[in-house]
Amino acid sequence: MNAIPELSGYADRSLLIVEDDKPFLERLSRAMETRGFAVTACDNVAEGLVQIGRAAPAFAVVDLRLGDGNGLDVVAALKQQRPDARAIVLTGYGNIATAVTAVKMGAVDYLSKPADADDVVAALLASGSEKSELPQNPMSADRVRWEHIQRIYEMCNRNVSETARRLNMHRRTLQRILAKRAPR
Repeated sequence: MNAIPELSGYADRSLLIVEDDKPFLERLSRAMETRGFAVTACDNVAEGLVQIGRAAPAFAVVDLRLGDGNGLDVVAALKQQRPDARAIVLTGYGNIATAVTAVKMGAVDYLSKPADADDVVAALLASGSEKSELPQNPMSADRVRWEHIQRIYEMCNRNVSETARRLNMHRRTLQRILAKRAPR
């Protein structure tokens, strides 16, 4: 097995990938195998939980939104079975609220799709002591506001009336904001 230098320090190279986009799942699985991981691929939450029950892997890459549920359930089950496991969450629907939730559930990182295999490997093997670079394109003030509203909305279990009350804004105004696309 031809392992990359960073991975050579790990005795257990088992990797669970849970992703419902089959072409992406196949590409990522092949790419991770060429980088030295022993890959098990699943396309739904139920199958991912079964694989964790059989043998909890050392690493996991989990999509946030899956056809049969939330990928965070897989991360939580993995951390319960194997607390030292390193999991990252991938999503095409990124916002700060879900990123914070993913990290609280035990994920070591949160990547937006499309993420290439090198980004995934770097996130899985990051030591945590490395200082992250400043962003090239920081979020605009409108985006920061939108992210804050989304975080409160998620904390209120997607209840518009409760979110509007906590943000001290009119419910209809909040509904208009939530109906729009995220600003850049």
